[in-house]
Amino acid sequence: MAEAFKVEKSLSGRAWRLRDIDSGLVADISRKAGTSEIVARMLAARGVLADEAEAFLNPTLRHYFPDPSAFMDMDIAVAAIWDALEAGRNIAVFADYDVDGATSASQLIRYFRHLGQSVLLYVPDRIEEGYGPSAEAFEKLKEMGAELVITVDCGAAAHEPLEAAKTMGLDVVVIDHHLMSSDLPPALAIVNPNRPGDTSGCGHMAAAGVTFVLLAALNREGRRRNKFDKVGEPDLIGLADLSALGTLCDVVALRDINRAIVSQGLKVMGRWSHAGMKALAEVGGLTGEPSAYHLGFVLGPRINAGGRVGKADLGARLLSSDDPGECAEIAAELDRLNAERKQIEMDVLEEAQAQLEAADTDSPVLVAHGEGWHPGVIGIVAGRLKERFGRPCIVIGTDNGIGKGSGRSVSGVDLGSAVAAARTAGLLQAGGGHPMAAGLTVSEDRIAELTDCLRDQLQSQWAASHEDRALKLDAVLTPAGASVELADSLMAAAPYGQGFSEPRFVLRNVRVAYAERVGADHVRFSLTDESGQRVNGIIFRQADQPIGAALLGGSESLWHAAGRLKVDEWRGNRRVQFHLEDLAAAT
Repeated sequence: MAEAFKVEKSLSGRAWRLRDIDSGLVADISRKAGTSEIVARMLAARGVLADEAEAFLNPTLRHYFPDPSAFMDMDIAVAAIWDALEAGRNIAVFADYDVDGATSASQLIRYFRHLGQSVLLYVPDRIEEGYGPSAEAFEKLKEMGAELVITVDCGAAAHEPLEAAKTMGLDVVVIDHHLMSSDLPPALAIVNPNRPGDTSGCGHMAAAGVTFVLLAALNREGRRRNKFDKVGEPDLIGLADLSALGTLCDVVALRDINRAIVSQGLKVMGRWSHAGMKALAEVGGLTGEPSAYHLGFVLGPRINAGGRVGKADLGARLLSSDDPGECAEIAAELDRLNAERKQIEMDVLEEAQAQLEAADTDSPVLVAHGEGWHPGVIGIVAGRLKERFGRPCIVIGTDNGIGKGSGRSVSGVDLGSAVAAARTAGLLQAGGGHPMAAGLTVSEDRIAELTDCLRDQLQSQWAASHEDRALKLDAVLTPAGASVELADSLMAAAPYGQGFSEPRFVLRNVRVAYAERVGADHVRFSLTDESGQRVNGIIFRQADQPIGAALLGGSESLWHAAGRLKVDEWRGNRRVQFHLEDLAAAT
């Protein structure tokens, strides 16, 4: 990365780097994909090759869809499910309590309903039961008459529960995407692209995507068995909105099949043919065409609210229902729970932030803990603190001497491995994760010891991660160049998300012409350059932080401003808005 105006430490503490871009590749992409230079530059900076660009900009399921049989155990799972359907066996779906689990479950429920098969739904309570299946849950399903259980977004590492299911004569098919060992739990089939030995190349898929592929395989087998003569073949494209919602909200990389699912799913969602999705959009104030932003920040949080602070199965029930009245009722409840979740989150965030600010914030990992902090929000709070302090953060809620913790990390710092090392050292009752996130269970009296261990584990990685954590910028822009037309042209490369970030620009040598606090902690502003041209913008949740203070300070200082372009629509008028992410002194 080339240096961006020699910014080594911005107000958020980050270095800035202009992306290195091969001008020859930009020309090739522009020519072969027929796109503008600015879009070609953005694609080139993200590693898209010229021959891939056209398909990348117009992703289709036909182009990217994998062969279902490439997934280990897929054909076995499909045969087991169709055998159960033909035998009239009772089928249950066991789903995780997040958006990925809810959308996976609702796809299956809707598919089976088309075939005239009703299924049982089981979603564990986050607080009472925790993540994934348990022997007790399988016992309940057995008592309810279940004969085949399909787990979605969980189960791949549930050795003891699956052993219990086998003992009680309950068949299980696992549909998952989480990392797992080669030591397989007992099941009829384990379909997981991250299973050791799987050659599908789809390890970046969410469970909702893997479920979508499963349905394609079920259709293929159904055709082979002549099962659609009377009921017709289920329309999988009509379920793409559910798969897209789960894919985007699980923050998996938006490339290949994931990109095609989200792109197609947004088109399907725009028809608002699913009563549950429509009801959720209405309570969220979503009007017009949905975007990746709406999925991630309007629909997703409301579905998650059921699993975080309410009844865990509300999201799956909503997305599975065709009854407008029932959907309106559930959507209203989820909206209420989401508001409750926000308040709980704010309370925990205030306490945790105050605790960290009074401690050593130069540590490579920050750990906050408090009695009674709600386990449904600690992961969100950890993410907020990570953004605030720019380093890995873990938030632990304690109750009766036991702490349940959730952590979020930054690029270049493998938090999951550090937590695994702490578990190996005997400091944790349970714990694991991946580089960017981890969860753990620890005795309250060992939190200080755990904190020291994690600091030791992560110190060298933190020191070496300076470049990984730098803010990556695509181009220099002037206020005059920040136009609606440019913002619209960038949408040609949407959807944006994990692994394919929105383009970021830097406005060089600008002054704050106007700034005001809006809402609880946002700042609306206007920036101007030496020519007198202006661009209006906003920054979220920073009014009480250094960036907000700089904007509201009223000084005549020169700044470099980094952020993204958005189109703000109000009463039919469209204008560009600069969504500020960072400021650096222009010296």
